[in-house]
Amino acid sequence: MATCTFFGHRDTPEKIEPTLRSALIDLIENKNVTLFYVGNNGNFDCMVTKQLRQLKETYPFISFYVVISYIPTKSLFDNNDIYETLYPEELEHTPLRFAIDKRNHWMLNNSDYVITYVTHITGGACKFKQIAEKKKKIIIELSDTEKPM
Repeated sequence: MATCTFFGHRDTPEKIEPTLRSALIDLIENKNVTLFYVGNNGNFDCMVTKQLRQLKETYPFISFYVVISYIPTKSLFDNNDIYETLYPEELEHTPLRFAIDKRNHWMLNNSDYVITYVTHITGGACKFKQIAEKKKKIIIELSDTEKPM
């Protein structure tokens, strides 16, 4: 069993969703990935969660967790969306300003594969793609598959 996590820009365009879905299917069918960890910050994470929820209907043996970086003050479940969450124990006493970073390290350290969408050199997505490269994780970069218009 292999594990995958995700890092992408908060403003990732929805046009990458079919490419994301194809990458997920390939991981499930060809790489034995059955466990996925996804964050809950931004459009990329929302797309990933949506696709995993849909794919679970076809592949009921997969599991995915929305890994939260801190206990939220408002509901995570907009539009009646329900999914399993995970709160790593080591985040319990982490100051809020460091929580997302520490959560991302946890997801990366507990994954074999990383799907990224990185188009600019600023922000957490780029930072964690670089860390994944240094850790020699298997990276699937979705922005590389875009066709120029």
